[in-house]
Amino acid sequence: GKPYKLYVPSDYDEDAEIPLVVMLHGCTQNAADFAAGTEMNAVAEQEGFMVLYPEQPRSGNFNYCWNWFEPAHQARESGEPATIAGMVGKVKDDYVIDDDRVYVTGLSAGGAMSVIMGATYPDVFTAIGVGSGLEYKAATNLIEANMAMQNGGPNPAIQGERAFEAMGEHARIVPVIVFHGSDDWTVRPINGDQVTEQWIETNNLIYSDSDHISKSPSETIQHDNPNGKNYTQYLYKNSKGESIVEKYIVQGMGHAWSGGSLQGSHTDPQGPSASEIMWNFFKSKSK
Repeated sequence: GKPYKLYVPSDYDEDAEIPLVVMLHGCTQNAADFAAGTEMNAVAEQEGFMVLYPEQPRSGNFNYCWNWFEPAHQARESGEPATIAGMVGKVKDDYVIDDDRVYVTGLSAGGAMSVIMGATYPDVFTAIGVGSGLEYKAATNLIEANMAMQNGGPNPAIQGERAFEAMGEHARIVPVIVFHGSDDWTVRPINGDQVTEQWIETNNLIYSDSDHISKSPSETIQHDNPNGKNYTQYLYKNSKGESIVEKYIVQGMGHAWSGGSLQGSHTDPQGPSASEIMWNFFKSKSK
């Protein structure tokens, strides 16, 4: 019941399976705006994957937000998660998509919905990205949503358990990459920390005790960006040394998609390219 846009790279070959990245826009945005701002289509053209842009119409939310804060949209086979998963199913019907390489990411409300998609459809999405988003069930109504955006949501350990419960019989390790600006006053940086902590908890409930993810960063890397904003990369690895959860904090960035173009809204071209970095993270992960 919602529209979407689909980018198909020029070298698409129906005889070969292709990865799919789902991009969930933020409030006040639409599919075309988000595509222009993130420049994910350029990455897709170069790397050979499709990009699906679900669109929230005004009939779904007055500000075009995904309704991540409403219980009706926080569970499998319910509301917007079911609609987004249904869009993926339709694209799979129309094109030859690699089931093991389907990813979802988003900005703000779209980032929060990406978290929900990872928890409710881990059998569909191999890994998720979260730009300026919030942990699973950070809120269950609009008042709580506004409070969480400013102060953070409930205890991430408890929310991690709830995300694990939401996975049900489909539970599996979900790799996660998080981007957040240090100067984000719309969705405060504590939320990026909570998304990270929540997913470490969720994944550790799936791992055995002998193969868990460290709750402290296994590695911290400072990146100096001569022509833009510096950023810090935190890697959280499992016992095999595999980076399962990564967090990028961009210094001086507000509420925006890191990198990208001013042709779209809510981007910061001086930040590192979240589109490129997320894709590089995604393509290293498969089920």
